[in-house]
Amino acid sequence: MMLRWLQKTGHKPIVLMGGGTTKVGDPSGKDTQRQLLDDAKIAENLNGIKQVFTKFLTFESVQGGHTDSNAAIMVNNDDWLSQYGYIEFLRTFGPHFTINRMMTFDSVKLRLEREQPLTFLEFNYMLMQAVDFRELNLRQNCVLQMGGSDQWGNIINGVELTRRMGEGREGAHAFGLTTPLLTSASGAKMGKTASGAVWLNADLLSPYDYWQYWRNAEDKDVGRFLRLFTELPLDEIARLEALEGAEINDAKKVLADEATRLLHGDEAAATARDTAQKAFEQGVLSADLPTVEIERAVLDEGIMLAALATKIGLTSSNGEARRLAQGGGLRVNDLAITDGNQLVTAMDLNADGVIKVSQGKKKILLVKPV
Repeated sequence: MMLRWLQKTGHKPIVLMGGGTTKVGDPSGKDTQRQLLDDAKIAENLNGIKQVFTKFLTFESVQGGHTDSNAAIMVNNDDWLSQYGYIEFLRTFGPHFTINRMMTFDSVKLRLEREQPLTFLEFNYMLMQAVDFRELNLRQNCVLQMGGSDQWGNIINGVELTRRMGEGREGAHAFGLTTPLLTSASGAKMGKTASGAVWLNADLLSPYDYWQYWRNAEDKDVGRFLRLFTELPLDEIARLEALEGAEINDAKKVLADEATRLLHGDEAAATARDTAQKAFEQGVLSADLPTVEIERAVLDEGIMLAALATKIGLTSSNGEARRLAQGGGLRVNDLAITDGNQLVTAMDLNADGVIKVSQGKKKILLVKPV
C-alpha cells in the first residue's frame, strides 16, 4: 500500500525481487537457519509475488509510443549478485563493513546471545542487501528503500554503503523508511491466524477467507485498518470509525469489501460478501464456503470435536477448541456443542454430504469426507 500511495503521488516504484538473496536467506527475526531453496522453487515463489504486486501497482506499458514516467518496474537482484566473483565482491565491498558493527545488529546479536547457530552464509546477507541499494541507486537512481522495522539494520547498511561509494555523483543520495510490524489492538501480529498465515495469493488463501479476516477485525482496529488498507476518503473513514454497538459491524464489512476488492477485484469481493451473508445471516450453505476434505474412515470411526476443529484449522489446539466449546463457541450443523470430547461422525453429514462446523459467528468450514 505504501508503494501504491507513492505511485499515486507521482513517484516511480521499483519492486525488488530477491532472486539472489533468497539463495542465502535473511536471518532477521529467525531463530534457525532458513531452508535453502532450489532454483525452481525460487522461481515459483517469485512468480507468485509478482502476481500480487500487479494487483496494487501500475507497471510499465507502452501506450501511444511512450511509457508513463512513474510506471512501476520490477527487478531481480540475481541479475547483479550472481555476476560478482567472490574475490571481487570481497575487495569491492568488504572494506566498507566492520565485523564489530555487524555483530551489533539484532539479526546477528540475538542469535548469538541465544547460543543459536548463525552460518557464514546468513552472516553475508546484510552485505548483499546493502549492495542491492547501491546497485539500484546506480542503475535506476533509486533514492529510497522501504521495508518493515525488522529490516532497519539492513536498510541502514545500504544507505551508508551507497553514500560512501557515491563516487562523487550528485545523485548518490540514499534514504531509508521503515514501518512498524503491524499488530492488532490485542497485540497479536497481523498476518497470522490460528490456521496459519494470511496469504495474498488466492491459491493459498481464498478471497472468501481473506474477506473474513478483515470482517473479523477487532473493533478498536477498524479505523486504523481502513486508513492503512483502503482508499476511502478520510471523512468517510471518520464516519465509519464513529459507529458504535452493533453498527460497527457495518464498518467491518466495508473494510472487508474494500480490502478484498483491491487485492482480488470487485467480483471476488461481492461473492465473498454474499457468501458470508447467506452463511451467517440466512443459514444457507454455499459452494463458495471453504471446504476441508477428511478421510471417510475418520468420520466412520468418529473424531472428537476438539480434535476435528484443530485438524481442519478452525482452532490452533485441542485445548483452545475445548475452551471455545465450553463457552458455546463451537457449532456442528448450527447446533452448539459444549463438550469438546463429543464425537463427530458420519451420522452428522447433512443432505449435501458435508458437515458444517462453525466458530461462533466468525468462521465456517465445511467438512467433506473423501
